[in-house]
Amino acid sequence: MPEALIIDAVRTPRGIGKVGKGSLAHLHPQHLAATVLKAIAERNHLDTADVDDIIWSTSMQKGKQSGDLGRMAALDAGFDITASGVTLDRFCGGGITSVNLAAAQIMSGMEDLIIAGGTEMMSYCNSVMADEAAAGFPATVMGSHNERLSALHPQSHQGVCGDAVATIEGISRVELDAIALTSQKRAARAIAEGRFAKSLVPVVDDDGKVVLDHDEFVRSDTTAEGLAALKPSFTGVADYAVLESGETFRQLINRRYPDVEIQHFHHAGNSSGVVDGAAAVLLASPEYAKKHGLKARARVVATANMGDDPTLMLNAPVPAARKVLAKAGLKVEDIDLWEINEAFAVVTEKFIRDLGLDREKVNVNGGSIALGHPIGATGAILIGTLVDELERTGKRYGLATMCAAGGMAPAIIIERV
Repeated sequence: MPEALIIDAVRTPRGIGKVGKGSLAHLHPQHLAATVLKAIAERNHLDTADVDDIIWSTSMQKGKQSGDLGRMAALDAGFDITASGVTLDRFCGGGITSVNLAAAQIMSGMEDLIIAGGTEMMSYCNSVMADEAAAGFPATVMGSHNERLSALHPQSHQGVCGDAVATIEGISRVELDAIALTSQKRAARAIAEGRFAKSLVPVVDDDGKVVLDHDEFVRSDTTAEGLAALKPSFTGVADYAVLESGETFRQLINRRYPDVEIQHFHHAGNSSGVVDGAAAVLLASPEYAKKHGLKARARVVATANMGDDPTLMLNAPVPAARKVLAKAGLKVEDIDLWEINEAFAVVTEKFIRDLGLDREKVNVNGGSIALGHPIGATGAILIGTLVDELERTGKRYGLATMCAAGGMAPAIIIERV
């Protein structure tokens, strides 16, 4: 079976995902995707006619983010028309899934050169949701809420799920804030030391003017006292009615877990940041890489997918990590670097506790709490971060995973070449 080699990884800076505040918010999502596609093709001197497919991830496929963004962005980037493209949705997990599917295609021998990645303009997504709310559309949760599905698998709001998991696990507000503070400190250090420089590509407008060349969400002045002063974000959300029956987000969880009195610990400072961004990962077969002089930076060791309880939603990363480790024939102690998406601080804290991890190996350059979480792009960003950090430190194995709506988690293990 051929290996799937990771040749390169690039990403845009992450811009604040609010119209009027974020530097990228005025751009079209296709522009961000085209930015990273063009960059990865140019810096690897690709003949884009050789690109077998572009596998792209975008979670909210509405309006400007609909219409197979992978294909349209490739055309926008000036790719040869023979380079096909497809766009998928695994909610937050799509960025890892795009890379996993690309690796599977190459390892099966069906393809030789694939670009995987994703885009999410949270500034645009929020405006779409606001427009729908103003138009009187009924509230939905990830488009999955209806009475029949809810009867089988009640699914709540992600933030309320985060608070429920923290309550069930006995994880305190102080411990969650500590995760957030660590994320901010590590991200600030990584930026100061230029650890993201290898993968970061600036975004320019149609006139060639630089729009953004740095991550703008990071709050390097964050303190424990400042975090402690923030009010919980999901207290009111928990009691918002989402079903025709009048059932609330809180009641949906309590239907499955009636004895849980949800305590509210998550807030803007210990939850993932709302940002815009895109990322791309270039994968090739060894035969293609050798023939065209492409030097591999890493190889895909194993991939996996895992489902878990959709009511709590956030708990699949641990079983996903265990599954991918078993597929790779590796143990927890074999992994040098871990990237677990900081959707909410509880996801990271539970992941570390359940697997007994060394905290100095987890999210060493910060995570989505500090840097932001552009939903469909984040997984590809995590993989690129692993490649860069494995190279910087000379370490061998990295594992990335993340929770996704519906109670899912994809996972991947890579090895530095």
